Amino acid sequence: MSGPPPATAQAGDDAEIVAQSLEQPELFARLYDRYAPDIHRYAARRLGDTIADDITADTFLVAFRIRSRYDLARPNARPWLYGIAGNLIGKQRRAEVRALKALARTGHDPVAASWSESWVEDTDSRIDAQGPLAGALAALTAGDRHVLLLVAWADLTYQEVAEALDIPVGTVRSRLNRARRKVRTALGADPAFVGDTAEVV
Repeated sequence: MSGPPPATAQAGDDAEIVAQSLEQPELFARLYDRYAPDIHRYAARRLGDTIADDITADTFLVAFRIRSRYDLARPNARPWLYGIAGNLIGKQRRAEVRALKALARTGHDPVAASWSESWVEDTDSRIDAQGPLAGALAALTAGDRHVLLLVAWADLTYQEVAEALDIPVGTVRSRLNRARRKVRTALGADPAFVGDTAEVV
């Protein structure tokens, strides 16, 4: 039987699970059960289902290996896990940019097709709306795109993005503002894009 978790970890939070998993490794599975669906959904939106399976598995494998370095003052492990996933997604940057450029050119998105059954419906309007957005996302720097999509698709707060990427909150704000400005400029002033812009960015 292990002793109580360190004083910095509160009962029932993720930090407690990480702390206890140092002596009882099987407890780390609780974090997988809690966050794997979210990580997989985010990775699938960025890279498609097939690669998302690998990204999710690798995220938790890396997290397990480095769990002794986890900051127990942070009760929520979600930003930490997204940060690990983001690093792994970053290694697939070329594949992501290629897919975004293909969508911008042709309107066919193999990534979206892998997670959206409704993709085949209303293809013309999807090409009109998604193509320019995909082109705008592809044109962003990797850092700006990552911040934008962590906020838009992972629903992380500015503070959580800062924790995930290990950057100051001010940097998150400036990258997000720059990314939003570039996307809006790329989409132009066409009112048809207002709904998509607000929803995605």
